[in-house]
Amino acid sequence: MIRALGRRRPFAGLALLAALVLVPLLPARAEDRIELQVLTTTDLHMALMDYDYYADRQDPSIGLVRVASLIRAARAANPNTLLLDNGDLIQGTPLGDWVVRERGIGPGRPHPAMVALNHLGYDAAVLGNHEFNFGLDVLKQTYAAAAFPVLAGNVFVVDGDDDPANDRPLYPGYTILERQLRDTAGAMHTVRIGVIGVLTPQIMVWDRDKLDGKVTTRDIVDTARRLVPEVRAAGADIVIALSHAGLSGAPRVGGEEQASAYLTEIPGIDAVVTGHSHGVFPGPDYAGLPGADLTKGTVNGVPLVMAGYSGNQLGVIELTLEQRDGRWTVADGRGSTRPLTERRDGRNVPAAEPDAGLAALLATDHQGTLAYVRRAVGRTSGPIHSYCAFVGDTPGLELISEAERFYMERALRGTPHAGLPILAAAAVFKSGGRFGPDFYADIPAGEIAIRNIADIYPYPNMLVAVKVTGAQVREWLEMSARVFNRIDPADAKPQMLLDRRVPGYNFDVIDGVTYAVDLTQPPRYDRDGKLAAPDAHRIRDLSFQGKPIDEAQEFIVVTNNYRANGGGSFPGLDGSTVVFQAPETAQEAILDYIRTQGVVEPRTDSTFRFQPVTAPVTVLYDSSPRTRQHLAECPTLTYHGPGENGFDLFRVDLSGKGTRP
Repeated sequence: MIRALGRRRPFAGLALLAALVLVPLLPARAEDRIELQVLTTTDLHMALMDYDYYADRQDPSIGLVRVASLIRAARAANPNTLLLDNGDLIQGTPLGDWVVRERGIGPGRPHPAMVALNHLGYDAAVLGNHEFNFGLDVLKQTYAAAAFPVLAGNVFVVDGDDDPANDRPLYPGYTILERQLRDTAGAMHTVRIGVIGVLTPQIMVWDRDKLDGKVTTRDIVDTARRLVPEVRAAGADIVIALSHAGLSGAPRVGGEEQASAYLTEIPGIDAVVTGHSHGVFPGPDYAGLPGADLTKGTVNGVPLVMAGYSGNQLGVIELTLEQRDGRWTVADGRGSTRPLTERRDGRNVPAAEPDAGLAALLATDHQGTLAYVRRAVGRTSGPIHSYCAFVGDTPGLELISEAERFYMERALRGTPHAGLPILAAAAVFKSGGRFGPDFYADIPAGEIAIRNIADIYPYPNMLVAVKVTGAQVREWLEMSARVFNRIDPADAKPQMLLDRRVPGYNFDVIDGVTYAVDLTQPPRYDRDGKLAAPDAHRIRDLSFQGKPIDEAQEFIVVTNNYRANGGGSFPGLDGSTVVFQAPETAQEAILDYIRTQGVVEPRTDSTFRFQPVTAPVTVLYDSSPRTRQHLAECPTLTYHGPGENGFDLFRVDLSGKGTRP
């Protein structure tokens, strides 16, 4: 500012002194202000096209191909733009599975996710936890084609020398983007933008079998505190944190999975991009988050954004930069999201059309995936769906369990564990909730295609056998039962069955035993797997082969690597009980089972039921409106009326009279 005064007509004595004294109080001039726009995507999960491969139909509410149109429009409105991806990119739809398992990746065959991000001109990206699902080799082959910096500041290569000071990061912790930006008066300036990248350290739990002994992780906040001074010292004017972790209002203790809000308390971080939780910030998902301003899109005064999942939102951070003492600083900022659909006249309508250029680049891989998912592997004599999977055993869960046991019985032959009884744990993956009323498995009677297998089991988890006792089986089921709210028999008002804060994939049904769930008891475990109500026991009548289970007896339980290695924080499951790690995925095991059977007969063995409640309570279950077409297969449900956000409500009969025999 003093330099600018020198270009004006000279002032005399006192007038010049007064002007200099007032300079710090004057607002920055137009030529000293830059409006920087940071566009963000997160948790795309291979939703590159606007297509639901499970339902085999176009879906205008998702897809990078539509987000691309919002990106182009935003850039046209403000060329001072960065484009960043916040991780969980390469896994999540059959397109991702087909590319890795059938098409292949390598020189001359770049991963379509890299083709897409390169085409759109992304400036930087951080890895997410699902980037590690296919192993380190696939990860490296995929990101070798990236035309932008790839970050993972808290993931380090294991070198075996017990000296953390010389550990080499798997990918850099930060990058500095030097950009020519135009100020509001039209002049160009060089601005150096530091971007740091961190992700949830729980990858060492969820993908332990692929990562143990190869890489290790460190705390997100501790890593960011170390990186910020480094990137500032390297010349960054401003610093943006890419954090593939969610948001929590709980006091920090270290090592958190949901650590992004804590980054706003670190001096030197000017904006935070977050994700992982598939929520939207700013928005009602995070009402009550300490320090959050949902109108301005800040936490503790720092702009922050979380842009949903599958490309259903574009995140936008707007920063006003001012030049102070020869360097650019953030004077103000805000965060917001732009959805792919908007509500008009009571229905959702598209807010963006597909980008023709990106769609053309992805067309061959899209067609290859369609051919892959439409490939028939067998038949089913009746429907298989997940509409009523929380109110009793279902054919979908039974099919998963039968396939798991079929595989593991052969795999354990000739091993010391061959004589142990084999149980199978299956989870409700597609079960509505925050993903909406269309997020359910639904396989009609007739031909079963590969897409149907991905419909009931959407993740490429590896099959794992764990050895546990009957007592551990009981605690496993107690943890699963936290998905249910406590039902008060004395409360005449309607009560919701499900605690939707608990993801459906953390509700395991263990086939091979039978049991009842007493909903009048509070959950024994909290969401973090900690014992919350030591005297509470929801699991009743736990039996094996028709007799009360022997809690000292040993069992093999077939599950997936996520659960066996500690995913979901289930008691007793931390990787130490694993006795067999299969080289095949659960999807491959189900595929092999269906091919072997030829025709699947949808059935159940009534693994679980609810303990009868004799009081006249009204318990409501929210599910898809399509549930009404399947009430004959859900005998404890009757239609109650419309619910919120496109769901219907169904009354659950807890009298015990409507349960399956």
